[in-house]
Amino acid sequence: MRKWIKMEHWVGVDLDGTLAEYQKYDGANIGEPVPRMLDRVMRWLAEGQKVKIFTARVAHDEDGEHQKAINKWCEKHIGQKLEVTCIKDFGMTELWDDRAIRVQKNTGRIV
Repeated sequence: MRKWIKMEHWVGVDLDGTLAEYQKYDGANIGEPVPRMLDRVMRWLAEGQKVKIFTARVAHDEDGEHQKAINKWCEKHIGQKLEVTCIKDFGMTELWDDRAIRVQKNTGRIV
């Protein structure tokens, strides 16, 4: 018998090029906020939605340098730390990313 794990729903927002301006990788430095996306994130948070920063920066962040920089950026521009991940799970309901291409479920057709 299968057990279903209840997961909290969340919206994933890519950092570089989506929530923060990005020109080229510069260590732990993070660009200025993208106003339209920042407003969207602030609205979701005000509505009680869970938002996570979804970024490859933390995939191999052994010393925590990127996590600390992201936390500091979030506190400065959002007013609070957000959870940061590079892993999708079944709780993710949306992903906002400048590199993603949406496809129709189970068909592979581009939407």
